[in-house]
Amino acid sequence: MADPDAKSPAGGPAPTTTAVPSRRDRRRTPALVIIAGVVVLAAAAVAAHWLFLGRFVESTENAYVGGDLVQVGAQVAGQVAEILVDETDRVQAGQVLVRLDPVEARIAVARAEADLALAVRQVRQQFAEVARQEFAVTMKSAALRRTEADVVRREHATVPGLVSEEELAHARSAVAAAKADLASVREGLLVARSAVDGVEIPSHPLVLAAVARLRQAALDESRTVIRSPIAGQVVKRLVQPGVRVQPGSPLLAVVALDRLWVDANFKEGQLASLHPGLPVTLTADVYGSGVTYRGQVVGLGAGTGAAFALLPPQNASGNWIKVVQRLPVRIRLDPEDLAAHPLRIGLSMSARVRLDATPVAVATAPARSILADPSLAATEARIQQIIAANLQAPVAPADKTRP
Repeated sequence: MADPDAKSPAGGPAPTTTAVPSRRDRRRTPALVIIAGVVVLAAAAVAAHWLFLGRFVESTENAYVGGDLVQVGAQVAGQVAEILVDETDRVQAGQVLVRLDPVEARIAVARAEADLALAVRQVRQQFAEVARQEFAVTMKSAALRRTEADVVRREHATVPGLVSEEELAHARSAVAAAKADLASVREGLLVARSAVDGVEIPSHPLVLAAVARLRQAALDESRTVIRSPIAGQVVKRLVQPGVRVQPGSPLLAVVALDRLWVDANFKEGQLASLHPGLPVTLTADVYGSGVTYRGQVVGLGAGTGAAFALLPPQNASGNWIKVVQRLPVRIRLDPEDLAAHPLRIGLSMSARVRLDATPVAVATAPARSILADPSLAATEARIQQIIAANLQAPVAPADKTRP
């Protein structure tokens, strides 16, 4: 701009001039307009996204894969004879993992079988004792009737003086003795019957106790072969060959990789609209955002992690500071997605829950069970075989003295 106090060469006032915008100013103005337009459009896009989508979605990156970690331990004492699996091995349900030395268990089974056979024979003797006591009662009753008849005959003798008083006293004493003998054998009969009344030989308490001991011995023998209770992958193998283990000793663990889930920890302010049945979209850090998993909210935890901690916080102290709590939300994964892209326990996940979707009824989780021991059926058959073999009455040997 021209100086207003400047003078022209002729001595008069200088002529007035108009300021002209520079080339840089002319370029800056459209750029600012464009930037302002972009900012306005971005703000509008963000507002529209929140209005139509964002407010109906709750998301968190504090989510981790969980699963069943089944500890496999020894159920009987014994020395480890063989280990058939190692870390990371895939196993099927019922597959043999570890074998213990079975010698002691087999000896216990043989002893239990002998005890069962002996118990059956003892009960047979008790039934035979009842029959013997009944026969004795019959014999003593006949003897009493005979002595009573002798007394009556002597008391009514037709020839006076034929029977002396002493002989009559002896006959009456014989009657008293016969009555005492009959009372004694009747008491013996009651005692014998009390041991077998109301039962048969297979259901007698002595036989049942022997059967129980044989079942326990057979079960202990079968437990020397340690099998996988579920299908999965072996982890945390602690057992070594030659080590003597005790009941309850942990040997290894098996993870069921086909039954994984996700525990997503949402903040308190995100829980108001979360409820079971809502659909969930998840991504795993191991595969990136290109792989998505379909899921469903199964349920919300009963409490925060801090509440169930070993040492829960004491919020009643004077140094209290509010900390936003998180609640675990259990999310079931789609089996097909899990089979296509396997996961491992503990992997990080990101979860997005659609709050505006129609909730779907949460299906009941399949029951978790282990395989039944196949040796139990063979044990029952062996028990019946032992009982039947010892119930048979022995055949009396032929009398060779007879012609």
